[in-house]
Amino acid sequence: MKTDAQGTRDPKRQRYQAIPRVLVFLRSHNPQTGEEEVLLLKGAPTKRLWANHYNGLGGHVEAEEDVYSAALREVQEEAGLAMQQLSLRGVVNIDTGSDEQGPRPGVMMFVFAGEAPAREVVASHEGELDWLPLEGLREYPLVDDLYELIPRALQGEFFYGHYAPRVDGEMEYRFRVR
Repeated sequence: MKTDAQGTRDPKRQRYQAIPRVLVFLRSHNPQTGEEEVLLLKGAPTKRLWANHYNGLGGHVEAEEDVYSAALREVQEEAGLAMQQLSLRGVVNIDTGSDEQGPRPGVMMFVFAGEAPAREVVASHEGELDWLPLEGLREYPLVDDLYELIPRALQGEFFYGHYAPRVDGEMEYRFRVR
């Protein structure tokens, strides 16, 4: 199929479009406590989005890569870990609303999980990396959807999600399993 036949040009911007992103949750057992922990990145105070909040590893999918390669690359870039295997755990469609020009581009987020090959990580400019106990996540300032995403990604069935803006601007989260 040729590139012209993909149907991506919409001069009136009426068709919904989405930007692909990956989000990765790595887990490990703490050798001192035996607790299961998840590796999260606390956004640098200077970040435009999610400053001082914990998030998974991840980012945008580049045009020349598939979503799996993007997830592996983001883990390497943000934590210095060379992953051998990740599992796709869910796909979330994030509707970012509309403006006077029509629907804004949304986000299609591919959520991965895996076992960390090591607990030693290398910090990046993105922020501070911390291993946080799964049982105590409510005590930490997480990006708000993570309280639902982490358990789904690490323990549940494959899931589908849809986020949509409410009237007050906050997002409403809906999930379903296959």
